[in-house]
Amino acid sequence: MSKAFTKDDVPDAPVVIRHRPSLPDGVPNYVTARGLAALRAELVTTPEGALRRAELEQRIASAVLVPPPAEPNEIRFGARVQLRAADGRARQVRIVGIDEADPAAGSIAFVAPLARALLGRRAGDLVSVKTPGGDEDLEVATVAYDDEV
Repeated sequence: MSKAFTKDDVPDAPVVIRHRPSLPDGVPNYVTARGLAALRAELVTTPEGALRRAELEQRIASAVLVPPPAEPNEIRFGARVQLRAADGRARQVRIVGIDEADPAAGSIAFVAPLARALLGRRAGDLVSVKTPGGDEDLEVATVAYDDEV
């Protein structure tokens, strides 16, 4: 039977291309080992000649892999930070590279305002962050670094 007479003529689902945020001028392309592995995996699945392949290759070429810090009690790139708000609510964030950031999942880019406020802090420190709802005071409850990849 010819395909013309079947119900299989539904158009293919649209291809969703993830928007890749640009790096601010003069900012290194810092990545975690997990983030670099994800970029490489994405490159493997991106067809030759695809528009975003060149962009992926450039991001990988410019990547600066950041090792865990010598002082693991201080918040640096790659840290997983447990925060406690004044009302007792807790939340966890991880400071990652721009390509790895997913705020809904708790991964924030190192250039984000919250990440910048946290860098250099330690457990027990208080941080005040400007939010759309006003200033928010947060206590750094814990700081940890995951084993990568």
